[in-house]
Amino acid sequence: METIMEAVRLMEQKQSDKAMEMLEDYLPLANEEEQYTIAELFVQWGYLQEASDILETLRQQYPNESELNVMLADIYIELEHDEAAIDILNEIDEDDEAYVQALIQLADLYQAEGLFEVAEQKLLTAKNHNPNEPIIDFALGELLFSTGDYKKAITYYEKVSIYTKEIANVSINDRLAEANAGIGEYEKALELYQDIDNEHPDTLFKYGFVAHQANRNDIAVKAWEQVIKIDPYYHTVYHELAKVYGEEELPEKAYEVAQKGLKVDEFNKELYFYAGSIAHQLNKDEESEKWIREAVALDPDYKEAILFFIELCKKKDNHEEIINFLNEIKTMGADDGLYDWELARAYNEIESYNDALNHYNEAYNSLKQDSDFLKEYAYFLTEEGRIRAAIPIFESYLKHQPLDSEVEEFLVRLKQTNDI
Repeated sequence: METIMEAVRLMEQKQSDKAMEMLEDYLPLANEEEQYTIAELFVQWGYLQEASDILETLRQQYPNESELNVMLADIYIELEHDEAAIDILNEIDEDDEAYVQALIQLADLYQAEGLFEVAEQKLLTAKNHNPNEPIIDFALGELLFSTGDYKKAITYYEKVSIYTKEIANVSINDRLAEANAGIGEYEKALELYQDIDNEHPDTLFKYGFVAHQANRNDIAVKAWEQVIKIDPYYHTVYHELAKVYGEEELPEKAYEVAQKGLKVDEFNKELYFYAGSIAHQLNKDEESEKWIREAVALDPDYKEAILFFIELCKKKDNHEEIINFLNEIKTMGADDGLYDWELARAYNEIESYNDALNHYNEAYNSLKQDSDFLKEYAYFLTEEGRIRAAIPIFESYLKHQPLDSEVEEFLVRLKQTNDI
């Protein structure tokens, strides 16, 4: 043991290479107890592979030594050799004092591999062996929570809550609140959050979210304002808080929060879009256009923002702006039949009929099942004197809208007039 103690002293003096060399030289001379001690030191110092080599040698001599097996399995898990860890843990006998611990570790490993049913079975087996162990109930709750089986998770979390309010830095009340929210029990979730004495931004954010779902916007606003006070860089909260102010018909406050959010989260396209929509509501159309353009710059195929911008332009009869805008986003890779439809309309408004025709034709490839588009396209073709092209489009439209007698009568007259 003197050699081992000397190696420890060398390690404390930051002479790690000398310490490791001394222990590796001593290993062939060490007895089994000393080998195990050296393995423990290697683990403590982070030399996991070296520790596993020693423990594998010892395991060959003592295959049923549970402490040895559990320690080696832990090392393999750290080394991400999950299959090796599973093999060792599965060998631990039912009568072994480490059996329940091994089942819990196996459940973690199977869960990490996505084998959730196998993981649950391992934990249920552990619970059969030790039905009153909170750690097992907690593990079952966490597993079911992770798979979205909130109702079953609640059962296990409630059992844990009898013994403790926290395990592994996880608040049981927090989990119960989230799980209840997950099954739509927002009032129950709200009660649970109100019992949590926690000023952590994550907890407050979830508290606000549940309050919002429970139609308690007053609580949601207070919780989310507190999040910003504690952590002004908590990006997610700004959009949610702004929307609540919007719901409460406080657009000025909503706009203020949205703008604050954009100062700390300049890549949030949804927040840019929301700022744009609120600015429009406040008759700040220039600002609205600016925010919408920022949203589209982040995502050139952000359809909701693109169509909103087009409507802004239409209100100002700014059809050339629509054309420039849509052509720009199309060059950036955005592609949708609706964009070609809007281009066709804009070109038609400025009497650039050939361009309008080209875009109506393009839009038809993806909108041939849209009855509104078909009707408009067919009338456009008629106005352009392209009667033979218009007739099958009208016929297609009537297959979708057979009760539109006005179009049906118009089509009959069109055929009679043109002897078709």
